[in-house]
Amino acid sequence: MGHGHGHGHAGRDDRRRLGLALGVTVVVLVVGAVGAVVTGSLALLADLGHVGTDVVALGTALAASALAARPPSRRRTFGLGRAEVLGAAVNAVLLLGVTVWVAVEAVERLATPTEVPGGGLLLYGLVGLVGNVVALAVLQRGSGGMNVRGAALHVLGDALGSVAVLVAAVVTLSTGWAHADTSASLVIVAILLPRTVALLRETGHVLLEGAPAGIDVDDVHAVLLDVEGVAEVHDLHVWAINDRSPAVSAHLVISDEGCATADCGPHGVLDRATTLLREHFGLEHSTLQIEATEHAGHEQACDPPVLRKR
Repeated sequence: MGHGHGHGHAGRDDRRRLGLALGVTVVVLVVGAVGAVVTGSLALLADLGHVGTDVVALGTALAASALAARPPSRRRTFGLGRAEVLGAAVNAVLLLGVTVWVAVEAVERLATPTEVPGGGLLLYGLVGLVGNVVALAVLQRGSGGMNVRGAALHVLGDALGSVAVLVAAVVTLSTGWAHADTSASLVIVAILLPRTVALLRETGHVLLEGAPAGIDVDDVHAVLLDVEGVAEVHDLHVWAINDRSPAVSAHLVISDEGCATADCGPHGVLDRATTLLREHFGLEHSTLQIEATEHAGHEQACDPPVLRKR
């Protein structure tokens, strides 16, 4: 019928902005790597690990945007939207590894602090901050889609890490405190760890076909059951192909009983149900099977119990 099967794809402008941000971030990565080697700064190395994961994140977002533009095929009927989720999961695992390594190294350096030149730390930290701000400005001028917003969030975290490096440099130059660099690296760990865990949970939830955030399945059931002409709702599933493509499927048992003000035939029920799903929950991709009352209950016994309208 063509109800609720619209698919949004990242535009060429978003891909161009992601490409520019990726280029800037690669430059920051190279400069930061040189700075980490020259200064021996753990804080700069910690921030460098974050920049590296940002390169992966931006590259994944750019690739996902390009893949999402491809139409579905007979072998991949949903297209390649899941590539973005898989890339984000890999990125989260890498980020977690970097975070754990930096935390362990920081604890060791608390016992045996390493001398870090504050001037070099200040210079490389400033370069990193400028690059992050430029990349963030480029991304924020885009369409604001989830793919771009997710990439911008990584760059924002990077900018915060660069600020921590600059603070460490200023403290080192002004006070000579030996633990300034190590303390800054622990601050970066504190910034990275919650984001990493949240990203792992989010990607795992999508890959395990969990209901999208902000959509209560009980509320979806109630809205469908309240559609005039619908007597029962069962086999209700709500999931997401990726973080911006939620979908729903359900079986609706229709009945003419008590239906006086609306068309209770299959077409009328389908129109009202898909409209409500779109308006209430933003569910553009809906697959609804209409069943007559005498046809209900034909599924296997292991299916969830049928919920009837009271």
